Amino acid sequence: MKLTLRIWRQSGPTGALVTYPLDDLSPDMSFLEMLDVLNESLVLRGEEPVAFDHDCREGICGMCGLMINGVAHGPEKATTACQLHLRHFRDGDTVTVEPWRAKPFPVLRDLVVDRSALDRIVESGGYISAPTGSAPDAHATPVPKQAADTAFTSAACIGCGACVAACPNGSAMLFTAAKATHLGSLPQGQPERWTRAQDMVQAHDDLGFGGCTNAGECIPACPKGIPLTTIAQLNRDLLRSHLR
Repeated sequence: MKLTLRIWRQSGPTGALVTYPLDDLSPDMSFLEMLDVLNESLVLRGEEPVAFDHDCREGICGMCGLMINGVAHGPEKATTACQLHLRHFRDGDTVTVEPWRAKPFPVLRDLVVDRSALDRIVESGGYISAPTGSAPDAHATPVPKQAADTAFTSAACIGCGACVAACPNGSAMLFTAAKATHLGSLPQGQPERWTRAQDMVQAHDDLGFGGCTNAGECIPACPKGIPLTTIAQLNRDLLRSHLR
């Protein structure tokens, strides 16, 4: 299998797309394995390898943030870039690979961006009050089924930032809503529920993320299928927090 890669290379304030032809690729390779093959060839030629984020390569950690042919994580829905395989491309295709594009995600090198702004959002309110001591019994605090389902759905967010990269406004509201809603849905998260909504949205805005206009581009980009209703829940919490 042959592919022509157009990869963003950047080691300073500006960068450019560089073309690399690859052949003898297996359709069963993952996208990141293909980048490994490219880097091996670059190193053997004495050239600088392409820098890209990766860790678990199992679709869990959220590190592998790539724009592939203009789509966050590539053409397959509910799939991270590390779980995307070459069989989803055609022999001879030209594939363009770029980093996330958002004001709060400065490019560090090549395909690597600084996503620590998402950590700042979580730090602002993504926690609950918990007494120290031994662990409580498993059923000490009953959780209604609907609340548990909502919490589990929101907690599936891996913080990859695809929602930001896909949003025309560069908004991280889907991420912010997921982190706030999974705590606000549980009894343990009620003490900070209203201040959490205010603090996390304020941090989101202060960090330079754009406003959410319900464009909905974040939903197909999210590899974990976080629904748009999660943002609606955060908006309700934010409104109620100002009415209390």
